[in-house]
Amino acid sequence: MQRYEHGGNVYETCPTGGSWLDFSANISPLGLSPLVREAIVSHVDEIVNYPDPKVRALKAAIASFYGVPQEEIVLGNGAAELFYCFFYTVRPRRVLLPVPSFSEYERAARAAGAEVRYLPLLQSQGFSFASEAAEEQLPNADVVVLCSPNNPTGRLLDRKELCAFLELSEEHGVWVIMDESFLDFREDREKYTVRHLTKKYPHLFVVQSMTKFFALPGLRLGFGVAVPELCRSLEAGKDVWNVNSLAQAAGIAALADLEYQEAARRFVCGEKEFLAAELAKLSGIEVFAPSVNFIFFRLRHGNDFLQRLLAALRQRGILLRDCSNYPGLSGAYLRTAVRCREENERLLSAMQAIWKELDAI
Repeated sequence: MQRYEHGGNVYETCPTGGSWLDFSANISPLGLSPLVREAIVSHVDEIVNYPDPKVRALKAAIASFYGVPQEEIVLGNGAAELFYCFFYTVRPRRVLLPVPSFSEYERAARAAGAEVRYLPLLQSQGFSFASEAAEEQLPNADVVVLCSPNNPTGRLLDRKELCAFLELSEEHGVWVIMDESFLDFREDREKYTVRHLTKKYPHLFVVQSMTKFFALPGLRLGFGVAVPELCRSLEAGKDVWNVNSLAQAAGIAALADLEYQEAARRFVCGEKEFLAAELAKLSGIEVFAPSVNFIFFRLRHGNDFLQRLLAALRQRGILLRDCSNYPGLSGAYLRTAVRCREENERLLSAMQAIWKELDAI
């Protein structure tokens, strides 16, 4: 398995002859907002022109929706581009990375020549952020990358504990990248976000994907929040037309569709509990409490069983995310997206049948 492999690779031929049922990518189960679909169609003729390089209308919409000044916003071709842009611009020598976590953090850091040191998140502690251990490493770090809710574990960072860590990081002059890409799925997201704290902590860079919650991974869209000085540096270090015209129009429409947003949060809130409870009924599965639109779980049967399970699911046209290439994980771990009820039941039915085939009950 490749070190930086991701979910969502639906371009191989499906064994069933149909389309893949993809549980490996954590995208909103409601799909495209009707307003977003309409905006994409109505703006398609604009692709004969270059997109607005200053992304003015979308920046204004983000500033209004998320309550941050426009001069503190930088746009990305997806959140992932902003990680690369940050590391190539700031050029840190040493990066501290709590693991397991999203692989693009490490990939972006190493691409810019940084040394990456792991800070293991322990299963015995529910993969919670080890703030005291991280604080001890601050004198030996230039950047710490955090994610809340964390991918793949789903753990949320306690705001009080996080602010104490940001205070100490600022004293050491250490940058903190905070990835909040999944927070939009939560009703209580404002309780956890730190995007309003960049003035207080000038070494804080908050990154937000718009592809997960608004189901736009094929268009690529994300933004970062930071002090204006960093935003100007990042702007100078990226492609001037990195956000295309359709992505700009889609982003504006997505932020305006409050009905879609409320429906998505309600749906995920209920469906994640259903799917997690049903998965836990299968023998030999340890399910970690989900916080957003994906569920992290461990197979006590081990890696051999995991690989047989994945192969059997693929034969049925179903993809799960094998987490065995995440640094910091020792054991058979999987992550599944939360999809609609019919699709979730199809996954559960397939897994129940495979359990019987493999004599795992």
